[in-house]
Amino acid sequence: MPPDFSPFFTKYEKLLADVDKVFATVREQHPDCVTCASGCSDCCHALFDLPLIEALYLNHHFHANLPQESKDRILTKADQADRASYKLKFQAHRKHRSGEEPEAILEDMAKKRVRCPLLNSQDRCDLYDHRPITCRLYGIPQEVNAKARTCALSKFTPGTPYPTVHVDKIHRKLAELSMELVASLNTKYKQMADILVPPSMALLTVYDDEYLGLQKGGCASTGCSSGACSSGDSGPEKTLGCTCGPGGCDPGSCEPCRK
Repeated sequence: MPPDFSPFFTKYEKLLADVDKVFATVREQHPDCVTCASGCSDCCHALFDLPLIEALYLNHHFHANLPQESKDRILTKADQADRASYKLKFQAHRKHRSGEEPEAILEDMAKKRVRCPLLNSQDRCDLYDHRPITCRLYGIPQEVNAKARTCALSKFTPGTPYPTVHVDKIHRKLAELSMELVASLNTKYKQMADILVPPSMALLTVYDDEYLGLQKGGCASTGCSSGACSSGDSGPEKTLGCTCGPGGCDPGSCEPCRK
């Protein structure tokens, strides 16, 4: 059974609420420019990746909110989308190795389209209420890596100043939340927060103890050789009555442990 991520989901949902508020404000100020409407699915074909917190959140609500028949259908489409995404990323990698400029590669990738597996036959999202932040911000002006971007279907005039979302700041908050989540786990994969995956892979992945690298037995602390306690090495933890930290185990808290 996977760990309880609900405290981190609560923090993530607070960020979602802030993002939705920003979108609503821009839409209220520039109603003629924001063209997002039910049935419009341009953003549902964009290539983008999710940090760990968003991948876990999407995966959780996918399994919690949809009937099995729908999940089976979506997973089939997710497998197809993931193969298409991987192929495009492999092509981009080959271009990079051949010496093509990264900016040109990114511009080209931005034009590629892969249909999101959550987009149903009515061009509506099957998990709309739990969609990622990228989906929520797509229709308003953004700054990404110091470059202005917006939906091609919007009516914002190039060169005109508008309220702009600094996406890099949001990405940093997501990264920090992902790192906080990983630090709470007794996992051998300490760099797991660095992994980014497309939505299709987030749906396909089984986030069980094995995938998360959770250590049920044995001590993760560098100073314990007994294997009788279990803790992370990112900070003091109390597990199975043993207090462990980066420097080793407290011999007074767990008899088999030795500093």
